[in-house]
Amino acid sequence: MTNLNAEGTRRMPSAVDEVETTEDIPIPTDPLERVIGQEKAVEIARIAAYQRRHLLLVGPPGIGKSMTAQALALHLERPHAELRVVHNPENPERPSIEVVSRDEVYHEREAARSVEGELIAPTEAPASVAERLGYRCPRCSFYSTPAERYCPSCGNVKQVLPGGVTGSGNPFRDLVGGILELTVSPGGNPQESVRTTRLRNGVEEVVAYERSGEQIKVLDQRALERRRTLQHQSPRKVLVKLDRNTFVMATGASETELLGDVRHDPYGGHPQLGTLPYERVIAGAIHEAHEGVLFIDELPHLGFLQRHILTAMQEKRFPISGRNPQSGGAAVRVDNVPCDFLLVAAANIQDIHRILSPLRSRIAGSGYEVLLETAMPDTPANELRLAQFCAQEIAVDGRIRPATRAAILELIKEARRRAEVLDGRRNALTLRLRELGGLIRTAGDLAAVSGSAYLDARHVREALERARSIEEQVKEVYGSFQGGLRQESTEAQRQSMGYYHWNDHPDPGQYPGGYG
Repeated sequence: MTNLNAEGTRRMPSAVDEVETTEDIPIPTDPLERVIGQEKAVEIARIAAYQRRHLLLVGPPGIGKSMTAQALALHLERPHAELRVVHNPENPERPSIEVVSRDEVYHEREAARSVEGELIAPTEAPASVAERLGYRCPRCSFYSTPAERYCPSCGNVKQVLPGGVTGSGNPFRDLVGGILELTVSPGGNPQESVRTTRLRNGVEEVVAYERSGEQIKVLDQRALERRRTLQHQSPRKVLVKLDRNTFVMATGASETELLGDVRHDPYGGHPQLGTLPYERVIAGAIHEAHEGVLFIDELPHLGFLQRHILTAMQEKRFPISGRNPQSGGAAVRVDNVPCDFLLVAAANIQDIHRILSPLRSRIAGSGYEVLLETAMPDTPANELRLAQFCAQEIAVDGRIRPATRAAILELIKEARRRAEVLDGRRNALTLRLRELGGLIRTAGDLAAVSGSAYLDARHVREALERARSIEEQVKEVYGSFQGGLRQESTEAQRQSMGYYHWNDHPDPGQYPGGYG
């Protein structure tokens, strides 16, 4: 078989020659195996997930740091506990935290289902119960919903007055009946709930019938006892639910988003008007990441908040309090809120010195620091991995046609060029895959718009022309980026953009009207 490239000249055989389209390329089920060219980082990520170690990933943008963190999180066990904040009646501004195990949560859910009772049709309930709940007309026995005050069949008022008297005996019902009925029965019939007794297996038991839309809910004696038990418990709310995502991204989070807060209420904890403090507590990302991964890209940009991350990592608990001193929530504090997370942080090489030294020490002492690769050797195996990356991008996007072998080879050719231009690596393939993924999407859009069944080499070549950065486009038109600035900016803009011109002309005297 003769191997020709896009220009029709002979080329060397490639490992991709056995692939017809990206549909032939299997995508690994293990998310860590979808990370391309970062074997060292993947190996350490597996260890970190198994042993619950922290991880610092260092390298330029677009080489797989966030993808590695997400894949690591999928290798963790599911959370074992649910966090709840409990009302403290003696001191409402100091709610307590409750940690509930998975088994306890499931048991409570089962108990709650039993408290919910059994739903039956109104016709299955005793006639007297159905009448008192407002489903059955006491005059003609017609069934309708309690929302219908008058019977649709006979027009009689379904409401039962004290002593079992109905509104049917009132000849002036249409004029003053409604007023009289409301006056005579202020408590409200039809009733919301009716309690009575019944015989079951020869034993008499208390049973409650409650309105539930168009049906009736039946609560037996055991369900009523469970409800009484729940009613005697202190009110609580779920702060961090059991069935949660093990990957929490806190990149660029504010202090409130990261550490939690207590919402403001203008009425405070007033029993009639306000909201109790425990209901206003909000979990932070460090608490939501309990038993999971807290991922922070560009860690140095957190600034002073890094010290709170360090405290949470050391103590594995961090209090939640109101962050705004002008808010009523500032008086509320929940202590000992668990936050046993696995920190996966990312940073660029030039920003490493801005990471808090004790925080780096904590990561290195309880985990790993990994420098990610920017290029991988140009081998047949790595060419196939780049083809796998192409297949993954197409599958994730969902709107791109399958790529042909020629398109994959064109992509590999571009990966070689970028490895040499950007990293000075010959016989290598770039791992700056975010930009390469953008090239695939641009080519895929061109294929879709043209109506082509496949993404082909011509679409990749056209995408290369269209996907140039704005700096490259300015350089082509004006000769240099600084030249474009000088030609297109007004005098006022030039005075306000001294940074660019200072780079181009360090000596203010070299530029007319310089910035000295």
